[in-house]
Amino acid sequence: MNSTFLIITKLLGSIALLMYGMKVMSEALQKMAGPQLRNVLGAMTTNRFTGVLTGMLVCVAVQSSAATTVMTVSFVNAALLTLAQAISVIMGANIGTTLSAWIMSAGFSFNIANLVWPVFLLAIVLIQFKKHRYLGDFLFGLSFMFFALGTLNATGREMDLAHNEGVVNFFASFDAGSYLTILLFLLIGAILTCIAQSSAALMAITMVLCSTGVLNIYQGIALVMGENIGTTLTANLAALSANTQARRAALAHLVFNVFGVCWVLIVFYPFVRMACRIVGVDADASVQAPERLTFVLATFHTMFNVTNTLILIWFIPQIEKLVTKLIPQKATTDDEFRLQFIQSGIMKTPEISVFQAKKETEVFAERMRRMFGMVEELTNAKDAESFKDLQERIGKYESISDSMENEIGKYLGQVSNAHLSDETKQQIRAMLREISELESIGDSCYNLSRTLERRRTQEVVFTETQLKGLEEIYERLGKCIDQMVLVLKDEAGPEESQRLEHELNGCRDRLRFENVHAVDQHDYSYNCGTIYMDLVAECEKCGDYVINVVEAKTESTKEV
Repeated sequence: MNSTFLIITKLLGSIALLMYGMKVMSEALQKMAGPQLRNVLGAMTTNRFTGVLTGMLVCVAVQSSAATTVMTVSFVNAALLTLAQAISVIMGANIGTTLSAWIMSAGFSFNIANLVWPVFLLAIVLIQFKKHRYLGDFLFGLSFMFFALGTLNATGREMDLAHNEGVVNFFASFDAGSYLTILLFLLIGAILTCIAQSSAALMAITMVLCSTGVLNIYQGIALVMGENIGTTLTANLAALSANTQARRAALAHLVFNVFGVCWVLIVFYPFVRMACRIVGVDADASVQAPERLTFVLATFHTMFNVTNTLILIWFIPQIEKLVTKLIPQKATTDDEFRLQFIQSGIMKTPEISVFQAKKETEVFAERMRRMFGMVEELTNAKDAESFKDLQERIGKYESISDSMENEIGKYLGQVSNAHLSDETKQQIRAMLREISELESIGDSCYNLSRTLERRRTQEVVFTETQLKGLEEIYERLGKCIDQMVLVLKDEAGPEESQRLEHELNGCRDRLRFENVHAVDQHDYSYNCGTIYMDLVAECEKCGDYVINVVEAKTESTKEV
């Protein structure tokens, strides 16, 4: 009993270690080349073929089709990739992820335990040196992965399932020549992948069962096909709370794999035999070489995804139309609070999460620009009804700004708990300051609206000179905010913002001097001058918040 319990815990622990090793590998690679990978995604998707190649290369680099898919969805949301381009990248990611199966099959076929220990040692040494710690993290994850594969292989032999009459009879009771059996194992593979949320874990289990001689090759490949569907179901469940484009991209991934499974089922047995012949295995032989079956699984996985891509690459426009029709765009207004890029449900890695938070911060800034535009309209509102409507909208925007600061800040706080690069940590600190200052801009605009309400309630009428003064300072503040948005989008440097803020301060000083003179000359009442100066001073204060955002952004781009 104790022996059985130990074997089961070793099996489950090895799978957990395998998943952890792949996660560490993926995150380390993204830290080493995250920005470059994003640039590649943006630049190398000019057509469907380069899109597939890009998705394949990026997925091979980060060793995670989920990370590649989420990164691609982020670019779709940012309008840097069209949905059609994203579909081609996802197709490529399906090919790239097959490398994991080949790595696993190698781990099951060769004794690599002796190689793991020196790599562990080298990884620890590199981690201690700040300059090369990401390479150390990668080697650390790789070592964990190979160690887990070696332990899985040894545990599989220790289980000796091939001589366990009950287990052998159970799997032998399923007719390998029956499509009903194939469909059953396909369904089991899909369900287990959904539960484990890792196709790699299920691939490892399948290889253990095949390499120990318990599972025949037809049943093993049926499980692999189910894993292909299961991994897309996980993404679709995660995308339920996401925006429209994210759900469309996830659905396109599901359509791609379901179509592939459907046509493979039609030619299942000839297709499997062809994969076996490539590896030099007789699929129908009564006695198999179990250690070669893992290579058959990897070969089939690659053939399935490559062939499926070669077929569907010509139908990307049709897939785009299908998912667009199945998931129509919801009608929303800009006065509703909703995050466009940050989605709590989608699986993601920290480096990608920071990119999504950056895009959300840009949306936050654009909202504040529109909010200030409403203040300008409110100043010139002629009737009480339009004034009330505008003031209510400004109040909603102020509430939205509070919610956006809270949600983005909470999200960045969660991301910061992960193991991040120094550059990413600095970006998070900068973004936390940016969203705080952006929320202050919203408060400032709301204060302007309240001062304008006081002016209307007290029936204060501004002179032509005062109106021109307000128009001038509004124009200067508007330019400051416009420039701030460009800086946040990396389309401008801080120099122009600093010049505009200096001019805004000068305008405030001049208007203040002119106001003192006008009140002294009895051009208008002291109360009128007070309300006028409150508006001018609030505009200058808002300009300070704007330049604070620019400075925070500038700090984040400096070298760590």
